[in-house]
Amino acid sequence: MSTESRLASLTSWNADWAGLRVAVLGLSTTGFSVADTLTELGAEVLVLSESADEEYAKLVPVVGARLELGSLSDVPQTLVDFDAEVVIASPGFAPSHPVIRWVQESGIALWGDVELAWRVRDKVVRADGTPADWVLITGTNGKTTTTQLTASLLVEGGLRAAPCGNIGVPVLDAVRDPSGFDVLVVELSSHQLWYLGLAEPEGELYPHSSVCLNLADDHLVWHGSARAYRDAKALVYRNTRVACVYNKGDEATRLMVEDAEVVEGARAIGFDLGIPGPSDLGVVEGLLVDRAFLDDRARSALELTTVADLETAGLSAPHIVQNILAASALARSLDVAPEAIHDALQSFRLDAHRIQVVARHAGITWVDDSKATNPHAAASSLRAYPGAVWVVGGDLKGVDIADLVATAGASARAAVIIGVERSEVVTAFERHAPTVPVFEVDAGETGEVMNRVVEIAAGIVDGEGTVLLAPAAASFDQFTSYADRGRRFAEAVQDWIDRGSADDTGRTPPAL
Repeated sequence: MSTESRLASLTSWNADWAGLRVAVLGLSTTGFSVADTLTELGAEVLVLSESADEEYAKLVPVVGARLELGSLSDVPQTLVDFDAEVVIASPGFAPSHPVIRWVQESGIALWGDVELAWRVRDKVVRADGTPADWVLITGTNGKTTTTQLTASLLVEGGLRAAPCGNIGVPVLDAVRDPSGFDVLVVELSSHQLWYLGLAEPEGELYPHSSVCLNLADDHLVWHGSARAYRDAKALVYRNTRVACVYNKGDEATRLMVEDAEVVEGARAIGFDLGIPGPSDLGVVEGLLVDRAFLDDRARSALELTTVADLETAGLSAPHIVQNILAASALARSLDVAPEAIHDALQSFRLDAHRIQVVARHAGITWVDDSKATNPHAAASSLRAYPGAVWVVGGDLKGVDIADLVATAGASARAAVIIGVERSEVVTAFERHAPTVPVFEVDAGETGEVMNRVVEIAAGIVDGEGTVLLAPAAASFDQFTSYADRGRRFAEAVQDWIDRGSADDTGRTPPAL
């Protein structure tokens, strides 16, 4: 049997994977899940990575795979000699990476971890003998929140559902969970979708429902162009069987649905903050309603929750309401009752570092939205907190910040600029928002950046106002992650509160 024929036959956990030579690129959580799965299936596995956590490095030989650590700036001879039949790359490997280019030029099959997970999705099946349905979620912003929301709504509706994928839990781990699920809610990055775009027909996904929440320039260095980034995102709708959910306020997502090759009978379901038409979800006089999943959708609507209830739960920011509508559409496509959606939203809370109020003290509200790692996300935060002192900057990832500064940034009370690419941000303010006061924080030591930010911001506000950390950039130039950036911001705020209170009263108040 030829390699092509054999790979075409590998569409089940119970297929013959024994002896298949697979090279795995990258050894993080995703890379290890791939290696662990393949060795369990009986494949011969070589893992190549420039570095690895000690725990994973120890576990790779334990599960039965080989590990080679070293530079991947060029194609290692070990990889050439291994003569892989398939290469499975972690999503960090860009299309322009020399090893990825070599794999494609050599004609070797190139998969991502999500394709492998789809091929073996029948390891654990439901009572009727079928594997779990998949719901796919992508977008420039809001993916993780919507993934968590959707899973919560499905569970409240009585389904066994698991959030997985780019959210931090590899899809393969969910597929192999012995407890089994009715639905996998899969967050997909543009990187993962690019790899899915390489799949042969037998490796293509057929999701139950799918959504692209929004589209704005991001990861342009990785993809090479805005068009390539858009095309990767659009793949989320390919082969959708039931509902293609799109953002009515973002024309790019509508065009994606119109262009998508879907299973006959799949419906386009729109959402936005306006009054919904038939087949849409939206907001009417403070009510979130569904006019898509009911018989008389031409004349009726089903109430899901109220804006007032969402405000009580800290979920009323406009972009969060849009995430809720998208998640509700996905849940309704799986027959979750409106009452279950309402009940689930009563207890749902956002993750840390996502428009999180970390302190209110001396008239100042300090908001951590470190998760706003691109201009689109930062714009949503600025709309939620107009007139805030804006903490902005970091690794811009090749994205031009000028439009954001000219629009949402122009109404900021002041800007405190961090990061190693500060000059680009300063120039954007000089050209597009010259009346906004700008303060720079030198790169310096990571541990000192946020202390200086807080000192400057507190001096600007001096009595009443909001300080918003919404960097519109990645964190890796100065911090280990967006979470590290947000944590250091919150710690610096607390230090400032403690110092001020000690000066005023002679004692330090308890931690917030």
